[in-house]
Amino acid sequence: MLSPYMSPIERVWFYSLRILCGLILMFLILPVLVIIPLSFNSGSFLVYPLQGFSLQWYHDFFASAEWMRALRNSIIVAPAATVIAMIFGTLAAIGLTRGDFPGKSLVMALVISPMVVPVVIIGVASYLFFAPLGLGNSFFSLIVVHAVLGVPFVIITVSATLQGFNHNLVRAAASLGASPLTAFRRVTLPLIAPGVISGALFAFATSFDEVVVTLFLAGPEQATLPRQMFSGIRENLSPTIAAAATLLIAFSVILLLTLEWLRGRSEKLRTAQV
Repeated sequence: MLSPYMSPIERVWFYSLRILCGLILMFLILPVLVIIPLSFNSGSFLVYPLQGFSLQWYHDFFASAEWMRALRNSIIVAPAATVIAMIFGTLAAIGLTRGDFPGKSLVMALVISPMVVPVVIIGVASYLFFAPLGLGNSFFSLIVVHAVLGVPFVIITVSATLQGFNHNLVRAAASLGASPLTAFRRVTLPLIAPGVISGALFAFATSFDEVVVTLFLAGPEQATLPRQMFSGIRENLSPTIAAAATLLIAFSVILLLTLEWLRGRSEKLRTAQV
């Protein structure tokens, strides 16, 4: 907030910083927003100026068997991978937060390593692991690897939520006769739910948008929406890709708004515990 007691240099820095942040934000967002008008262009090429307004590319998207198959595959893979990542990530976060054992830092680094290891390396390693087992082109391998990519996001968000968790609530539940499972289900889980859901949304977005691992592990029948878009760019550049990209942008915006709502709810819960 601009203070009336700021010196001229501080005022210049105040406005310069905000202008710089605005320019950086525009640099990041404008390339994404450029694709949206192209999805409503009546022309057959991804070029400006627009030749007219039309919804034909959205019609082509929903009428195409290939695009619908890719969308169906994404709807199958992403939720399944999210559920697996949410379960294992939450359990790992609780164990790493409450536990105190030798090599804890090493285990933590290991479980979040999929965030820092290049995805192409994970794709090659996954292919070399699943191919000899006959699972190279299967939903099983795709779901498992997508879940591995999503687990670190769940661990980080749940661990952050547990940092402000009041463990006396669990002790109180145990003193009243609640079993560990009941205490977790009725006390711990409701309070860390914003962190769990936030991590699950990140894991879902990671799986839904992932293309590199899918190129290695998915066959034609398992092609997801991002892979179909990648193939479309290489083989037949059509404005239908712009329509698919616009739908993904809208979906991402909804996820971000949901995450912001959960963040606000988590802050309220944390304040209530204090």
